[in-house]
Amino acid sequence: MKKVIIYSQETCPPCHAEKLWFKENGIEFEERDIRKNDQYLHELIGLGAAATPATVIKDGDREDVILGFDQAKLAEILGI
Repeated sequence: MKKVIIYSQETCPPCHAEKLWFKENGIEFEERDIRKNDQYLHELIGLGAAATPATVIKDGDREDVILGFDQAKLAEILGI
């Protein structure tokens, strides 16, 4: 099963849109708010991201990182 992690923050409209899209498509996800936990901010930077949302999709040994709310790329990787 694929694990989906979204790095977000409350003041980010694309983050809200992506989380709503996940819910509408029945995708379970873990939210990591970079403003509530400094470790999440460091993880975000480690992904090479400078903004939210940044999404990590883990499937076994494979790990995909999607920067921004790229609905087409998310759908492709998640098989929607």
